[in-house]
Amino acid sequence: MIVLNSMILVLILFILYLFCIHPGSRPIPAEMQKNYAHRGLYGGEIPENSLAAFTAAVDAGYGIELDVQLSADGEVMVFHDAALERMTGEEGKLCEKTLAELSGMRLDGTEHGIPTFREVLAAVDGKVPLLVELKGENTDTSVCEAVDRILREYHGAYLIESFNPLLLRWYKKNHPEVLRGQLTTNLSKGLGKNMRNRLLDSLLLNMVTRPDFLAYDIRCPKRIPVRLCTGFFHAHRFVWTIRDRDEYRRSEDLDAFAIFENFCPPITLTDDKDVTVS
Repeated sequence: MIVLNSMILVLILFILYLFCIHPGSRPIPAEMQKNYAHRGLYGGEIPENSLAAFTAAVDAGYGIELDVQLSADGEVMVFHDAALERMTGEEGKLCEKTLAELSGMRLDGTEHGIPTFREVLAAVDGKVPLLVELKGENTDTSVCEAVDRILREYHGAYLIESFNPLLLRWYKKNHPEVLRGQLTTNLSKGLGKNMRNRLLDSLLLNMVTRPDFLAYDIRCPKRIPVRLCTGFFHAHRFVWTIRDRDEYRRSEDLDAFAIFENFCPPITLTDDKDVTVS
């Protein structure tokens, strides 16, 4: 009897877990079904998340993945790292600098500066879809409000994604019509097995965000939460970061949209299968 009761309890807990992680089921529109250039189509003298990288992606016909965060005076900037040092050589964090201060910095020793989100949208002008990653590691959702004010004036196609479920929840609550995706990797392995990382890795917070797609690390495709969301519930898949032919073949096998860098895959999954290295 004890064994039977234990089995019943495990089954109930598993059913509750499935209910919690259940993603949304809205389709990805055809115009957004592309492979996405990670931080633009960069390389050589063209740095990541630069206007030149985004223009190159537009010219090639790829979708664009980019990162947004707020400056100290509330301007939406396109920049990946919290710290400025890797890409600009400057000390401090982007969120500590004003737009005027950031405007004088250059990316990776080139002539290219840190663009604002408005500048990027003007350059893309709806020609290709955008995959906009909202940066933020705390409960502050002000980046959502700032990004949304700008996107309301934009007429191109875009998707929203984030590692932070609270930012996705803001969109679910305030603009449920916008397709949103949960970014996920094995945080417990990379950053330590604390409660926050375990919770994020479990995808339990899907219960408050109901993401329309999962964007997951190509190195971690066999994690149980990922397999349940994409295999059992058939959530749409984006995989990152695809860096060579072999990884692209794996993304094809998963029927997933690739977020790629360092080489040029087909523009969509239905294109010619030959992959050309840039």
